[in-house]
Amino acid sequence: MKLVIAIIQPHRLEQVKAELYKAEVNLLTVFEVLGHGRQKGVAEVYRGMKETGNLLHKVCLEIAVNDNFVEPTIDAIVKGAQTGETGDGKIFVLPMERCIRIRTREEGTVAIG
Repeated sequence: MKLVIAIIQPHRLEQVKAELYKAEVNLLTVFEVLGHGRQKGVAEVYRGMKETGNLLHKVCLEIAVNDNFVEPTIDAIVKGAQTGETGDGKIFVLPMERCIRIRTREEGTVAIG
């Protein structure tokens, strides 16, 4: 089991979701975050407005997957988020020790879904 964390451009979220659904990855958590990478907050356009400053709006996805879904998940995120420009984002893959479904107390790969 792995936890895939992706930081992407907000305007690419719908494309990433569409690609994840095509890859049969349907369970995800999405939240808005602020941050910057190497560009250190270089101006970018967000919702039609140019923003400057050292923290930029991004979207963070957290996706718990079984091992056989790690590569399809990564491929879907890259396909949906990649523009070829600086600031496309990052993907982190972490080992996940346990997953427990609260309703049934099922654990492990079954609990992920």
